[in-house]
Amino acid sequence: MSLWVIKIGTSLLRGTKERSTIDMINSYSKYIASSIQKGEKVVLVTSGAVGLGSHKLGLRQRPGDVVSLQATAAIGQGYLMSLYEAAMGRHKAMVAQILLTRSDLESKQGYCNASNTLRKLLEWGVMPVVNENDTVSQEELRFGDNDTLSALVASAINADQLILLTDIDRLYSSDPRKDANAYPITEVHYPDGLTTLEAQTKGAKGGSWGTGGITTKLAAARIATDSGITVHLTDGRDPKALDEMLNGSRGGTVFYPSPKPFPSRKSWLAHALKPQGDLHIDEGACKALQNKGASLLLVGVKKIVGEFTANQPVRLLSPDGSELARGLCSLSSAKILQEKITTTSSGRSPIVIHRDFMVITRREVDNSNRETQDPSLKIS
Repeated sequence: MSLWVIKIGTSLLRGTKERSTIDMINSYSKYIASSIQKGEKVVLVTSGAVGLGSHKLGLRQRPGDVVSLQATAAIGQGYLMSLYEAAMGRHKAMVAQILLTRSDLESKQGYCNASNTLRKLLEWGVMPVVNENDTVSQEELRFGDNDTLSALVASAINADQLILLTDIDRLYSSDPRKDANAYPITEVHYPDGLTTLEAQTKGAKGGSWGTGGITTKLAAARIATDSGITVHLTDGRDPKALDEMLNGSRGGTVFYPSPKPFPSRKSWLAHALKPQGDLHIDEGACKALQNKGASLLLVGVKKIVGEFTANQPVRLLSPDGSELARGLCSLSSAKILQEKITTTSSGRSPIVIHRDFMVITRREVDNSNRETQDPSLKIS
């Protein structure tokens, strides 16, 4: 038995001239219900509320301001859920709606509550249908076209596989719709290939109807593979592809997981929290954190960027400016500055971030086992 998280994007649910939104949802639901009947567990993360709301309102394009997006989502969300409930009901499968915002996952209690609710529904044989709570979200509906949300959900429930259904068959070296010389990337190994792609896709954008794009797909892959979850990026325009994957096929591009995944708490620290500031630390502190499992002491902090209160998340940056770790800072930014002055004479060095509330996010590249991928790869 496997635990799957399946993400379906807006571009797929809008349908085509040949297949309507209802047809697409009916087809996806048929294959998912068949998998559940075989004993598999499935969580569905679905986009589409804004798209369906826009369709009902007769809009030709996605609204541009937050209030309009929220109102449009309110119209579309109920309709979207009714379609899934009807489609799954034809196969005697129950569904439950779960709406989340990033703030729901930023507290440890909220993260655990979401995880426990999802697990209980799966235990009851009910398929959770998850979407960002677009009607109240203050993040401009930018979970990443639900890519990031699907990865966070997968991590929270320790899923085995994450399927990202999109409107291309796999990852390419550039946009195949614009570049005839684009070549396919079928495998991305952890962490080498993923790190290379992340560096080369900064600034890539999605389409006008969705907020996602290759950047958000890679962000989702990072979250999931860090947590030991295999990620499949595949073409969902033909729902039959989902059926094949649920029966053992692989995605067009497979992201292989870390052999040493983050445990749940570390994954939450690394990915669910939004850093409120940066701490630049010296080389000695970097070595102590990486090699000795030490806590971060005040003496190792060289620069503070941003303002934050005690117990808020921050990033730890090495001397070259790259991210080394994240954690919950036990002191506010103002207190750190004050302590830097008072400890100069006393010689004491209080703990700024305890090891138990820190995660090393830098994954070292293994140069002895690099994947055969063009180092000059550029992603549009």
